Amino acid sequence: MSGLFETRLRRLADLALGRLLAQGLKGLERECLRVTPGGQIAQTPHPAALGSALTHPYITTDYSEALLEFRTPPCEHAKETLDFLTELHQFAERHLGGELLWASSMPCELQGDESIPIAHYGGSNVGRMKHVYRRGLAYRYGRAMQAIAGVHFNYSLPEEFWPIYKDLEDDPQRLQDFISSCYFALVRNLQRWGWIIPYLFGASPAFSKSFLTGPSREFEQFDAETLFRRYATSLRMSDIGYKNSTQSGLNISYNSLEEYVAGLAHAIDTPYPDYQRIGTKVDSEYRQLNTHILQIENEYYSFVRPKQIAASGERPTVALTRRGVKYVEVRALDVQTYDPTGVNLLQLRFLEGFLLMCLFSESPPLSEHDRREFERNELLVAARGREPNLILRDHDQARVLTDWAADILARTAAVCVILDDGDPERPYTAALNAQCHAAASPDLLPSARMLAEMRHEHESFLEFSLRLSNQHAQHFKQSRLSENRSNALTEAARVSVLKQQEIEATDRISFDEYLKRYFSR
Repeated sequence: MSGLFETRLRRLADLALGRLLAQGLKGLERECLRVTPGGQIAQTPHPAALGSALTHPYITTDYSEALLEFRTPPCEHAKETLDFLTELHQFAERHLGGELLWASSMPCELQGDESIPIAHYGGSNVGRMKHVYRRGLAYRYGRAMQAIAGVHFNYSLPEEFWPIYKDLEDDPQRLQDFISSCYFALVRNLQRWGWIIPYLFGASPAFSKSFLTGPSREFEQFDAETLFRRYATSLRMSDIGYKNSTQSGLNISYNSLEEYVAGLAHAIDTPYPDYQRIGTKVDSEYRQLNTHILQIENEYYSFVRPKQIAASGERPTVALTRRGVKYVEVRALDVQTYDPTGVNLLQLRFLEGFLLMCLFSESPPLSEHDRREFERNELLVAARGREPNLILRDHDQARVLTDWAADILARTAAVCVILDDGDPERPYTAALNAQCHAAASPDLLPSARMLAEMRHEHESFLEFSLRLSNQHAQHFKQSRLSENRSNALTEAARVSVLKQQEIEATDRISFDEYLKRYFSR
């Protein structure tokens, strides 16, 4: 371990800050497709009983009308976060009308792009903007990629921690500038070591043939319906998932908030010839928000984002510039196929310890060469992570994946000891130990377990995922949602519909003018 990392941990331990650190806020965003009982993507609109996808605080849609997204509030304890997510699933299950929630990250059977309905958010300007943005994604990348589901982990340290840590670091910056610089240090280390997340938790080593429309030579045929890669962990995070050639040329710097915002702003303001050929408004119909490299900030497919809560109509980069970083959003988690909610408590506790390890470790600036090297590591792990003796690059030095993973986990162990803070059950260390065991025995990883079970049961990817989807549906039907939570979510749905109606009734400008004002801010 580095001297600075050890020094920081020793100071934190001396001040008995473990209990405070464990009170960092944890939130989840879980995406999942609604599918028919036969496993086809649902063509029905967002269930009315779930409220307005535009304004509901907890239940919305992502790219597709059929792609539900459950959002928890930030909670101090991971179990509270997971319990809330469970309640959202229980509530939704009551209103699916016989449809199922797809249990895997890679989508169900698709009948071409047109079978994937783009989400609608009503007739307001903000609702139309959300829809047109998604239409632009379809023109740029196709709809199939947008039907992939994931889990996002939102994390922030306690507000009370930052002044203490600033004093320990003897940092002269303004407090909010110090906080932002610390979060960017965390993000840089997550880029260095974040490949361990798809390695440990990747659960998309196979997919339906219907997902691909082009050549499939780089994949093996598992059966007549399924393609896979033998040692893959997360094809969702590979170059057939959230990757594209246009964005690979971007060099968005994470060395400071200012450089990050400038890089995104440049991409949003720079026209791109291929997108210019698509056009923005053709025959009075919008195809995309603009013809630039990125329509808006959210189009940038990084697996971690520094975030600030944006006000209504406020651009994310403007919110960051005005108020700095408030939390980080980790987007590298596949849906855990065996967990009804798509995520589990051991994962969340491990991630908490891992992110804090990234924060307290030295984090020098990244060059463009560094960024490309780490991106190559991510792609290798996604496509071949369980390959014996797989070699990654660590500042141009060759490292065997399993050896490097052991080093990362050992560093994280020191943080987990602090987070446990004398708790006899040692929940954070237990979560870490589970991952150490799996990392050392790749056959125990979710991606390996999934392929082994498909072979044992003689199931295609679609048959396997549909079976798990039915099991999860039964789980939620048999579990009890409290009357208080049921009433609260019913009321939230009712209020969300009224809020959407209010937004639509108070629009006073045309959509053209709305977009002009939005992008001029």
